[in-house]
Amino acid sequence: MNVPVSRPVAAITPEEVRRRLRGGEEIALVDLREEGPFAQAHPLFAVNLPLGRIEERIAALVPRRTALLVIYDNGEGRVNRALPVLAALGYRNVSVLDGGLEGWRQSGGEIFIDVNVPSKAFGELVEHVRHTPSLPAPELKERIARGDDLVILDARRFSEFNVMSIPGGRSVPGAELALRVRDLAPSPATTVVVNCAGRTRSIIGAQSLVNAGIPNPVFALRNGTIGWTLAGFDLARGALDRAGEPGAANIAKARAAAVQLAAQTGVRVIDAAGLSALEADPARTLYKLDVRAPEEYEAGHLEGFRSAPGGQLVQATDEWIGVRHGTIVLTDDDGVRARMTAHWLRQLGWREVYVLDDRSGLSFLRGPEPPILADSLPEVETVTPRNFESEKCGDRLLIDLATSPEFRKGHVPGAVFAIRGDLSGHPRLKGAKNIVLTSPDGVAARIAAPEIAAATGARLRVIEGGTRAWVAAGLPIETGFDSAAALSEPIDVYKRPYEGTDNAAAAMQAYLDWEFGLVAQLDRDGTHGFFVYVPA
Repeated sequence: MNVPVSRPVAAITPEEVRRRLRGGEEIALVDLREEGPFAQAHPLFAVNLPLGRIEERIAALVPRRTALLVIYDNGEGRVNRALPVLAALGYRNVSVLDGGLEGWRQSGGEIFIDVNVPSKAFGELVEHVRHTPSLPAPELKERIARGDDLVILDARRFSEFNVMSIPGGRSVPGAELALRVRDLAPSPATTVVVNCAGRTRSIIGAQSLVNAGIPNPVFALRNGTIGWTLAGFDLARGALDRAGEPGAANIAKARAAAVQLAAQTGVRVIDAAGLSALEADPARTLYKLDVRAPEEYEAGHLEGFRSAPGGQLVQATDEWIGVRHGTIVLTDDDGVRARMTAHWLRQLGWREVYVLDDRSGLSFLRGPEPPILADSLPEVETVTPRNFESEKCGDRLLIDLATSPEFRKGHVPGAVFAIRGDLSGHPRLKGAKNIVLTSPDGVAARIAAPEIAAATGARLRVIEGGTRAWVAAGLPIETGFDSAAALSEPIDVYKRPYEGTDNAAAAMQAYLDWEFGLVAQLDRDGTHGFFVYVPA
């Protein structure tokens, strides 16, 4: 990543970027900083792609290599380091944002904080327009104490629900709500309360059920688990309750409602021939996403489709889709989840959203989604976990390129945390003769190995299969984070105020206050293209 740029690269003004966003043209606005600094300030539709993760992530985020790719930093020099990497990967339409982040600010561009902001701002807009009904935590607590007829449905991922949840709640991730709610609340008199950790998934989940026309009273839990905690109530830990399989009659009802919603919001339905036509268009950036639960995806999915559970896709679209105004094709196996997800994506300003309903003649695969890389992995010297564990080398330096949360959860004993972008020229690497790299599955380590070897002249090896292979071999791990030993500060992941169980009340309240102000920020920004569906 230190190869000098050998050809001039076009600059693009912030005003031109905003014009293209408003005009519906394909554009990827990429922030090359780590997630921590990114979360402190960025344009609304900026996608976070740290310098050291480009080779790992860009092929999934920006699959068409002739799409307009606009990169920026905040004066850290990451742009010049990224340009030769992008050129080597075949990205041929790269521009640099004139003035970087500061140029955006000085040009009058709106600055947003936090992550997944388009979805969060949209959620606030939905509540503002539709007046989505909500219950404050004390009222829900009273209803539970009285024994009222109600169900509490948690719209987050199961992993989040398991960490902390409203007592008595059940995990029903967002895209599953309309499919499963009729079985969970068969009586129309049963009150349905949808919650998440903060606001967005509560609002979108509750409004999904209202849009789907279920007869029950529906409410979002106002401010989610944050609101529950700020009211002084305890959360449950380690809950395991999930929704069961829906009945055939209720699937049919859910599908009928979803078909109507999709049509009314401009979602288009295609078959295999329609998909083939989209794939054949060289001027179109195409995203093919399976919105079912991850375990369903692994049991069998269409070849070429990525796993993107629908609730998370609406909540964090920028984690799957890097090109604003790209084309999106969704699929499921019930006709409900893809359409419900698609009707939200259309409102989020995605102009071409399709549901692949007839999948006849298409190929299916089993297993988890493989890494989607922009290039083949380099050949590197590897060492098996057991051979590494048995070595008696006192001078070796073991570097782990996991994210900081992954590193905290478990790493090879003696490993030190590092952000790849920090390693070139790092003083701790000067004079190193024996460097070993690892990462969760070994992919990031293999990608980084040639660069670090060239920069240091050291012998460079990679633990075969990474830390997961180490664990699979039955070898011990360490947990925690040693700041003194680390080669980088853990700024690679932004600590969300709504995640975990140790958040300060002041931080949670500040987060809610920020969310309340997002609608006004959208008005000032003017590039979003959102609309909110209101039935006639």
